[in-house]
Amino acid sequence: MKFKNGIVKAGQVKIAKKCFKTKNINARILSDAGHISNINGNKLFIMMCSVIILLVFFAGCAKSPQTTTTNNKSQSSSKASSSKPTPTNPVAYENRTLINIATLKGPTGMGMVKLFSDNEAKTTANRYKPLIVGAPDEIVAKVISGEIDIAAVPTNLAATLYNKTNGKVQLLALNTLGVLNILEKGNTITSIADLKGKTLYASGKGSTPEFVLNYILQQNGIDPAKDITIVYKTEHSELATLALSGQADIVMLPEPFVTTVISKNVGFKSVVDMTKEWSSVTQKIGIKNSVLSMGCVIVRKDFAVANKAAVDEFLTEYEASIKYANESIDETSLLIAKYEIMPSSALAKVAIPNCNITYIDGEIMKAQIANLYNVFFMADSKSIGGALPLDDFYYIK
Repeated sequence: MKFKNGIVKAGQVKIAKKCFKTKNINARILSDAGHISNINGNKLFIMMCSVIILLVFFAGCAKSPQTTTTNNKSQSSSKASSSKPTPTNPVAYENRTLINIATLKGPTGMGMVKLFSDNEAKTTANRYKPLIVGAPDEIVAKVISGEIDIAAVPTNLAATLYNKTNGKVQLLALNTLGVLNILEKGNTITSIADLKGKTLYASGKGSTPEFVLNYILQQNGIDPAKDITIVYKTEHSELATLALSGQADIVMLPEPFVTTVISKNVGFKSVVDMTKEWSSVTQKIGIKNSVLSMGCVIVRKDFAVANKAAVDEFLTEYEASIKYANESIDETSLLIAKYEIMPSSALAKVAIPNCNITYIDGEIMKAQIANLYNVFFMADSKSIGGALPLDDFYYIK
């Protein structure tokens, strides 16, 4: 603005009035022909600058809460995103199919730890509620009652449950091959024949270990009921503790408990590999390439029928978990200790390569396990529930 003798033209006053709308200017507005009096031009200029500064200041303050609100929304969105669908999981975790799954402490559980870890991270295709137990007996009733949908069990128990439930259980996959060994603290046992007249401590009564042992003893001319004393303990871990405490000198254990005992007591050594013995005796009766399959995974048939897509996704994730266990031993050993399947990651790291953890499904599974069931049935039909499983026992994707 240009000032002359302290007078501002009326048009200029209108502009000032429109921009600042201040009530603090003690002025008198004249008509277009009039003039503003009693205000010094310099004072008016200073006051107008002050008003501009104040307007800028308050405008800045007004923006601050908006920025805070945006940040809060961003933080809230970040927190919420963890439970929302992701590109790899288009369904929110809480809306995915829930599968109640049970496994045993041992190779079957070792192969599942990556799956359990991924489930905790909510990156699995399904929701899994895991149960880890020490003995198969803890699983049987829960499968029959419907509390458990999928379970890792000994191979003979899978067939027994199929017969006991009139076909309401199916075999999904084989997960563990031969892992049984006879250990001795001493130097009296070099072959199966040397067990005659001895006391052998074992675990797994009523399941695959017992029937494998009986069959091998019989094929070597030893009557399990008369020629040897066999003392069974409920859990593998219980038997391992008994051996380490000096209360049992000859024991039959599966991995990873074999590794646990040998690593903690140098007096024990493996004297009989039961997998090799199995191959030897089955070949003698004309069965070639019989594979000692110790463990498997089963599913309730009604659950599989109602949730086929979820069961197939489980098999895909389980296969990947087993592959991870065999290839990423260091990481898997930490998870095994975390889920208390073995007492330490150091022991798990040593045991994993000896555990024969595997994944076999479909027609190959069916052909491989059929030979085993035939041997069990010929030796003792009760070992698989009294009858050979029919074709509907085998789940084929």
